[in-house]
Amino acid sequence: MRHTLSYYYKRLIRPLCLSALSIPLLTACLDESPRDRISGDEAYATANALYINAVSTLYNHFGATKESEGLQGTYRGIYDYNTLTTDEAIIPVRGGDWYDGGYWTALYQHTWTPSDASIYRLWCYLYKVVGLCDASLEAIDTHRHVLTDAQYDAYRAEVRAIRAMFYYQLCDLFGSVPLTANARGGKQMVQYTRSEIYRLAFDELQAALPYLPAGRSNQEGAAYGRMTRGVAYFLLARLALNAEVYSDDDWTDGRRPDGKSIYFTVGGQKLNAWQTTVAYCDSLTLREGYMLSDDYAANFKVHNEESVENILTIPMDKMVYTNQYLYLFRSRHYAHGSALGMDSENGTSATRSTVQAYGYGTPSVDKRYAVNFFSDTIRVDGSIVRLDDGTPLIYRPLEVKPNLTGDPYEKTAGARMAKYEIDRTAHADGKLSDNDIVIFRYADALLMKAEALVRQGLDGSAPFNAVRRRAGMPDKSATLDNILTERLLELMWEGCRRPDLIRFGRFTTSYDQRTALPEEETTGYTTVFPIPADALKLSPELKQHKGY
Repeated sequence: MRHTLSYYYKRLIRPLCLSALSIPLLTACLDESPRDRISGDEAYATANALYINAVSTLYNHFGATKESEGLQGTYRGIYDYNTLTTDEAIIPVRGGDWYDGGYWTALYQHTWTPSDASIYRLWCYLYKVVGLCDASLEAIDTHRHVLTDAQYDAYRAEVRAIRAMFYYQLCDLFGSVPLTANARGGKQMVQYTRSEIYRLAFDELQAALPYLPAGRSNQEGAAYGRMTRGVAYFLLARLALNAEVYSDDDWTDGRRPDGKSIYFTVGGQKLNAWQTTVAYCDSLTLREGYMLSDDYAANFKVHNEESVENILTIPMDKMVYTNQYLYLFRSRHYAHGSALGMDSENGTSATRSTVQAYGYGTPSVDKRYAVNFFSDTIRVDGSIVRLDDGTPLIYRPLEVKPNLTGDPYEKTAGARMAKYEIDRTAHADGKLSDNDIVIFRYADALLMKAEALVRQGLDGSAPFNAVRRRAGMPDKSATLDNILTERLLELMWEGCRRPDLIRFGRFTTSYDQRTALPEEETTGYTTVFPIPADALKLSPELKQHKGY
């Protein structure tokens, strides 16, 4: 029997992060009258007010300014745990810079622990948004009398889909986790298996899908920044592609279910995981009209709201929103930032293996290299950027290593992030810019489709090479190895490398300049993060994952 989250919520639990689930603190208006200044009856007196205060307010939490919060943009959150733990990028120790108690090295080396404060803050962020969704659903049910039946279904669907996306993040990052809702009944906490959390997120998205708004979430208009049908199709495809991982309740035993034997019902048909992935990727094309932009770089330009390819973005406007995008600022050398009229932190670099995958230093460099990286001699407005001693600033991609202290290239090693066009009118040293932050993109869906086709023994070359041709690169055979490499080349700096490596069985191996941990990492225990120690203290019923 298939159950939705509302069924399981009847078995509920108490809060996991007390501050996150303190309901009076969870909702806030997007208009000029915050809810702490008006009564609940006023906040929900009309259909429009109910939408603003129970649905729209949830989107405030997609972006963020605080560490460990937001889907992207800030430090020590989802993006960093999906990027700096992989072969894609690294923040090396640069003398007195970027040691930070060993935090960034621990990400690269996989030596995090349950007591890490950032892991707990990430946990609390995810459960805060889940708790907000719970409160919103309760408000919608309580004030149903102000809604038509169609409004009621649509409001609930949007909130359920948002909640499902955050349960997907919990399933991906933490594996076996609790379900949570408003604390009622004093019932014992129940920690669900990863496969249960996964299926519930999938089922909730499917149930919400018919009632979600049409239109482009990435384009200005009624659906701008919202959970739309297109976003749900993408999420369902991604969930299906990772079915072998998320259906595995013991990720330390070296065995996984077979995607060909994991089934879903899609449009009345019983499809396996790979067929389901293809079906939802095709829905993005056939039902929603997504396509590749002619220009790869256009998806990341200062005003990228008209992209035909971006599916979900976090709206950015330096005059309207406070959401921040810190990664360009974090990556550039100080002199580079200064030449742009900004500051910078001289941190994040591509790994050596990444630039080699692009063909750096060979006659056949991938054309996306120039879009994704600042490399070699740096110029701004046609002039060479110079260091304090007058020598040119030269980023040296092949000299990067985990600890550069004392190295001749301590401050200049590594190719730096350049994927988003620099907004020269940005505020806060470039952190408040007008480039919407890209979360999901159609090129990713094409590569997911190619992978799913290959995994079921079919030819994935058409979607695979569509992505390569758009980048101006020649066709290649759509093998699994080539697809994994292509995902790096195409999706660099987009925060999805960790799930890719896990799905391909590469995350716990030695790669680039990282040596796998001693024998115990071969069990796969680091493919999920530990239940935070502080969460265990609050809720002793929780059971820590194996290996931690």
